[in-house]
Amino acid sequence: MNTKDNTFSVEKAEDSSGFLLWQVTNLWQREIKKVLEQFNLTHPQFVLMASIHWLTLHQQEVTQIVLSNHTKIDPMTTSTVLRTLQKKGFVNREEHLTDTRAKTVVLTENGKETVKKAVVAVEQFDIRFFSKLGNETKELNKHLIHLLDKK
Repeated sequence: MNTKDNTFSVEKAEDSSGFLLWQVTNLWQREIKKVLEQFNLTHPQFVLMASIHWLTLHQQEVTQIVLSNHTKIDPMTTSTVLRTLQKKGFVNREEHLTDTRAKTVVLTENGKETVKKAVVAVEQFDIRFFSKLGNETKELNKHLIHLLDKK
């Protein structure tokens, strides 16, 4: 393409890291959505449930703010999704023992059972999806963590 318009700093679309990340993210999310349909979960619902389970297994008290910080999902969205999960019978919100403004979030037995199965399915999908990277998956994770630290 020969043009005088220099709007873009890259010559080819695949030279844009942001555009590539957007494409890969959309592909990954489209496929993960299919995996989670069998559990009647959206991706945000799965992420919150898996995080509740993870934090609980690591002896952390789970509140809405703890969940929001852990998942990087904003507090209002976290609250909305938790309400939906509560209606579905996957989580309970209980009074916090020491902070009257906070609610402790716990998985119900049904929620625990569902998220355990969903985690297995998601981890199997991730292994297949990222297998194209071979031994470079750990390196990718290091780079992603580095980007997350750069708020």
